[in-house]
Amino acid sequence: MYGSPRFIVPIVLTIMMSSAGFLRAQEVELLAPCTAPVEVNWLGQSLPRLANRLARSEAVTIVAVGSSSTAGAGASSPAQSYPSQLQEELRTRFPGRAITVLNRGVNGEEAAEMLARFDAGVIAAKPDLVLWQVATNAVLRDHAVDEQAPLIREGIRRLKAGGADVVIVNPQFAPKVIEKFDVLRMVDLVGSTAKSEGAGLFHRFALMRYWIEAERMGFEEFLSPDGLHMNDWSYACVAKVLAGAIEDAAKRAGVNSDLSVVRKQ
Repeated sequence: MYGSPRFIVPIVLTIMMSSAGFLRAQEVELLAPCTAPVEVNWLGQSLPRLANRLARSEAVTIVAVGSSSTAGAGASSPAQSYPSQLQEELRTRFPGRAITVLNRGVNGEEAAEMLARFDAGVIAAKPDLVLWQVATNAVLRDHAVDEQAPLIREGIRRLKAGGADVVIVNPQFAPKVIEKFDVLRMVDLVGSTAKSEGAGLFHRFALMRYWIEAERMGFEEFLSPDGLHMNDWSYACVAKVLAGAIEDAAKRAGVNSDLSVVRKQ
């Protein structure tokens, strides 16, 4: 289930750490390849609208909505956020396709606040695919897990009513998150709600946990110094893995058997 063993890092790189004990993005890139467990490449749902647009060579609009880890907190620049890097990954995988990923992340928001801006900030863009990162701040603020389910259900239904494919992005695996008592219940609830509403699920929690448990990375290698937000390396890896999962889900839609050939070999 797990990928190849992690690259052994020369000891000299260890002394290149900053005074805060966290590696700069360029140094982290040298430390580990971007790998993922098999299950992270499976969104659980096909993406028929996206597949249709790609098969017809029509312009594709993707909206990434969420809180700080969508906005790009911890990245060295907006270009290093996961939505920006996802756009480049998808354009590489589908050359000649006009693919735009809009970043609608707002620091500190929870599900109810995101819902309040769905009409103007998400649905108005007429997206073909919406990536909704949700529930981390509810965990951090010790909100009741069960209260999140109806909000997530409402959000998925509203997005799907607008015609978009929907993928939910679950919480990150980081010290400030996993120290919370209800984090695993929240991760399970997000996943079960996405499944019951016919939305895809990107297993970000499992991906980041894999880096710790299988790749033997330290949190300082893929998180910013606050112990919560990702850094350039992890945003890039999330974008790469998510792009692969999106490509797979679009092919699974079965809209056009020739869809696979548009991917750059």
